Amino acid sequence: MGDSEAAVAVKTPENKEKQMFKKSTWGDFKAEAKQISMIFTPMLIVTTSQYLLRFVSTLMVGHVGKLYLSGAVVSMSFTNVSGFSFLFGMASALETLCGQAYGAKQHKKLSHYTYGAIISLLILCIPVGILWIFMEKLLILIQQDPDISREAGKFSIRLIPALFPYAILQPLVRYLQSQYLILPLLTSSVATLLFHVPVCWAFVFKFNMGSDGAAYAIGLSYWFNAIFLGLYAMYSPKCADTRAPLSWEIFGTIKDFFRFGIPSALMVCLEWWAYEIIILLAGVMRNPQLETSVLSISITVAVLHYFAPFSLGVAASVRVSNELGAGNPQAVRTTVWVVMVLGVIEVSVAAVVLYSLRHVLGRAFVSDKDIIDYVRRMTPFICLTMILDAVQGILSGVARGTGWQRLGAYVNLGSYYLVGIPMALLLGFLVHMRAKGLWIGLVAGSLVQSILLAIITSFTNWKKEVEDTKERVLEMKASDEKK
Repeated sequence: MGDSEAAVAVKTPENKEKQMFKKSTWGDFKAEAKQISMIFTPMLIVTTSQYLLRFVSTLMVGHVGKLYLSGAVVSMSFTNVSGFSFLFGMASALETLCGQAYGAKQHKKLSHYTYGAIISLLILCIPVGILWIFMEKLLILIQQDPDISREAGKFSIRLIPALFPYAILQPLVRYLQSQYLILPLLTSSVATLLFHVPVCWAFVFKFNMGSDGAAYAIGLSYWFNAIFLGLYAMYSPKCADTRAPLSWEIFGTIKDFFRFGIPSALMVCLEWWAYEIIILLAGVMRNPQLETSVLSISITVAVLHYFAPFSLGVAASVRVSNELGAGNPQAVRTTVWVVMVLGVIEVSVAAVVLYSLRHVLGRAFVSDKDIIDYVRRMTPFICLTMILDAVQGILSGVARGTGWQRLGAYVNLGSYYLVGIPMALLLGFLVHMRAKGLWIGLVAGSLVQSILLAIITSFTNWKKEVEDTKERVLEMKASDEKK
């Protein structure tokens, strides 16, 4: 009798609903994981290829001479902080604008926003280029070596032509990724890298242009990539629905672009600048070559891993913005859970592998025993940074997709400049922990950043976010009808 009652209990409507709910939830999770993977995997290759572009140039300049290498490295750092990172951050505004417009089926708006972003960024290239012209004087002003400053100044001037294609390229990347057109991004990035390697080699060695040739090759490769994606956007049938002719409506989107673009740029730059400040601080320590070398290796390892959570963040941004535009709050929640689970799995494997290689990690970069031993002792802190980077990298993508750039900028400002850098100064100089103390300061800043982003995301009312997005989309539609 008991067994039959149990059998009846299993077949009650309530239990059936629970089973269907569980099946639906697990089915949604698997479907979302598939969607995320289809964006994440190609974007990981895209971001790695883009990084290798400048890495290959630096590698080739290293064979020209130490002075030229030092100048190129300093120039790359300065131009990244003062120009490329700013343009990259500004373009991230399109992850919100294009993503939500696509989800709301306001397809023509994608072209309008992209055109407006390109025009805005091209104009911003002019003051950035003027700043780069005076880089040599700026470096000497902050007590840098005159010879290195001179070479860095020359390299920066040669990089000015690279600014303009970069300003076109970044909006095109966001335009395509918002429509899930990841394959052309993958193809163009790999093709650009394959184009760049022989061109850079020819400029540097065959035509004896040295470091100047490496800088020109970067600009030429950016043009190659921008033209590739531009032609695809203009002629591919897959962009037919979102393609729109040039019109006066474009200028109406510039205000929205700057509204999201400026905090987007601050959100990106405040974090990147913190790492550059730590490197500069290491340069004024008692043994600057040792401390700077260890921090450079640590940052290089952290950056190489960051491509994975950043690519997951891109996937999160695309999915969140699209689903908000489509009015699906439950799908947004599922996306956040999926990317976090995938992120935890990825970073767990990466951290375990790196920690197991701690005794040989330094040997991949240098042969100096002191540096190798120092890097071994730094490895646990690098692993911790990787874990925190995974959290904040993914949640930053969620923030961009939702339109929280202003909030994200405040989070990064407080995390790194009120907590991270002051703690780095305290531990690095007053407690005499040297590079380890500086790095712990960065870890503290990243920890605060991750906690704040996690709290914001956890307590978000996604239904309200959907309503806010709908309101913004209706405003877009009303403005278009007036015009």
